[in-house]
Amino acid sequence: MDTYDIMLYVSYALVGVGAVVSILLPLIKSLDDPKSLVKVGAAIVAIAVLFFICYSISGNEVLPKFEGEPFNLTPQMSQIVGGCLYTTYVLIIVALVGIVFTEFNKAIK
Repeated sequence: MDTYDIMLYVSYALVGVGAVVSILLPLIKSLDDPKSLVKVGAAIVAIAVLFFICYSISGNEVLPKFEGEPFNLTPQMSQIVGGCLYTTYVLIIVALVGIVFTEFNKAIK
């Protein structure tokens, strides 16, 4: 095993630890104020609804070259990927509109 392999596995572990800690610590902190959990729950439900809408409008077409090895893409997987892409696009647009609105609001005040 090379040094590069070891460092790659260490970086994977650190990313995993960082992801777990970034999710768990705010949840532990929010136990002091249960009303904040309602906001988090509402945000998760809103994103789930947005994904369901985007999943519903995405297509499930698969090109023949992606049906075989090494991809083995099915129509269901294609529709999930399309739903994720559409959800990402909508969230990027919402973020950009929010940034522009905030800047205009600060400029007016």
